[in-house]
Amino acid sequence: MATSVDNSRIDASKCLGDISSTYWSISRPCFSDVCPSASFLTQPDRPEGGGGAEEDVWDMIREEAQADIEQEPVLGNYYVSTILSHNSLERALAAHLASKLSGHHLPGNIFLEVFLSFFSGDQEVKGAIREDLKAAKERDPACVSFVHCLLNFKGFLACQAHRVAHKLWTSGRRVMALLIQNRVSEVFAVDIHPGARIGRGILFDHATGVVIGETAVIGDNVSILHNVTLGGTGKVSGDRHPKIGDGVLIGAGTQVLGNVRVGDGAKIGAGSVVLKEVPARTTAVGNPARLVGGKMNPIKLDSIPSFCMDHSSFISEWSDYTI
Repeated sequence: MATSVDNSRIDASKCLGDISSTYWSISRPCFSDVCPSASFLTQPDRPEGGGGAEEDVWDMIREEAQADIEQEPVLGNYYVSTILSHNSLERALAAHLASKLSGHHLPGNIFLEVFLSFFSGDQEVKGAIREDLKAAKERDPACVSFVHCLLNFKGFLACQAHRVAHKLWTSGRRVMALLIQNRVSEVFAVDIHPGARIGRGILFDHATGVVIGETAVIGDNVSILHNVTLGGTGKVSGDRHPKIGDGVLIGAGTQVLGNVRVGDGAKIGAGSVVLKEVPARTTAVGNPARLVGGKMNPIKLDSIPSFCMDHSSFISEWSDYTI
């Protein structure tokens, strides 16, 4: 899993400002020749209105941060400022994103205010954040912990910034939405138009080079690898981008172009170019993409002798399944 480059241009304590000043009184670690225990960290107040299953992920993130400090004491101040000084996942994520996206003429406080208002006040977004964290932990073998994903996985961070940009876009605040899109593209190399609709449980694995168009729709529990384009053909306007169903896997370097549907549970092989509909629970491979297997064509990849044939023979045999 590729991690994001730390493009912070502001001090974390300045970025937090008045919003988290209450929690900034936590004792800083004082390192000695002996590896200190993370027990010196004062537990902050419980998140407002929280408790139960929703806060289990945040509790685990705090525990993982403390364990990381014990393993790498030199990172103590970093983990305090990014995780342990906050009283909720939403505040930690808002401050971290604000720090990442800030620039010389765009102080972090601008982004912090916007992100925090949506992360803390929108239950739909709060739930999606947690589902995205779980998706990375469960479906990406390179994800060693929730805290590792929260701090370092640029696909996760880009997706959460997009959730706010989308809310701004649909509420008419399009200037701010496009500003967030631009900064996310520059910092994380992920370009998602704020008009695109994205479900929850999303995994952008590696994420570099992902491009998603304005009218694209992505369902729940979708996994998308790097250098994937969900774009238009350039021949139509209006509703012109792909519609991706639930549980879809899209391989690296794939292009899905036009207002085409990829059905629930479908898989798109790496480097494929999809121009027509892919039925549910069907695999599509190649350029142009051809169907292999699926409910209407139940053929297993490992049982197809034609893969041993030359390219022309393969095309001839499978021409009936061209999408």
